[in-house]
Amino acid sequence: MKKTVLVTGATSGIGEACAHRFAQGGYNVIITGRRAQLLAELRKKLEAEGAKVLALAFDIRNRAAATKAIESLTVEWQDIDVLINNAGLALGLEPAYEGHWDDWETMIDTNIKGLLTMTRLVTPRMVQRNSGHIINIGSVAGDAAYANGNVYCATKAAVKTFTDGLRIDLASTNIRVTNVKPGLVETHFSNVRFHGDDARAEGVYRGIQPLTGANIADVAYYAASAPAHVQVAEVLVLATHQGSGSVIHRD
Repeated sequence: MKKTVLVTGATSGIGEACAHRFAQGGYNVIITGRRAQLLAELRKKLEAEGAKVLALAFDIRNRAAATKAIESLTVEWQDIDVLINNAGLALGLEPAYEGHWDDWETMIDTNIKGLLTMTRLVTPRMVQRNSGHIINIGSVAGDAAYANGNVYCATKAAVKTFTDGLRIDLASTNIRVTNVKPGLVETHFSNVRFHGDDARAEGVYRGIQPLTGANIADVAYYAASAPAHVQVAEVLVLATHQGSGSVIHRD
């Protein structure tokens, strides 16, 4: 039987790329996101590639909505083999003492609490089946803070620590847990961070060939495709000319 993957934040960037990569790998795909129209468009693309797709429009920050969506799954969709906790964002790039409350709360509610919600909703059934894989999309920012990254870096550090703790909690099962930590990836990430300032967002990638969403999707798919006894616990993925979260060589 075909396996099923659930991807959060699937309407753009790494999430969209993961949906395509796993569909190409023969998975049935559950795509989630806040924007129903974009989900519908992605569903059509994936179905045109031969995948069986279920689109669920909800905001992972809303625990009640997330719970309702997961509980609504019919028998054919209930057994999720791979959960990709991808939904996340950065907002703002100011010193902590000038940070915006709304930006902070959105990052915490999405990057941490939303990931916790989806993990808590999906993992118990994996435990019952003694089978599954949870792939969390973290960040190089979770390893070390960089200037003005403060709260965003803190949320990704939380993803790293929670992922490690989850892996420990599930060590007695056949469930695998992976943290994929991308560096500089050219998606809508910077445009969102700078609240739609396209010029500022483009400057983030100037002078370097950044990673793409497809590059990260390949890593996630590799981890999911490893033999059952192989757990790819953590992967740090950087562009060739990026040394760390804050060290980037530009032409």
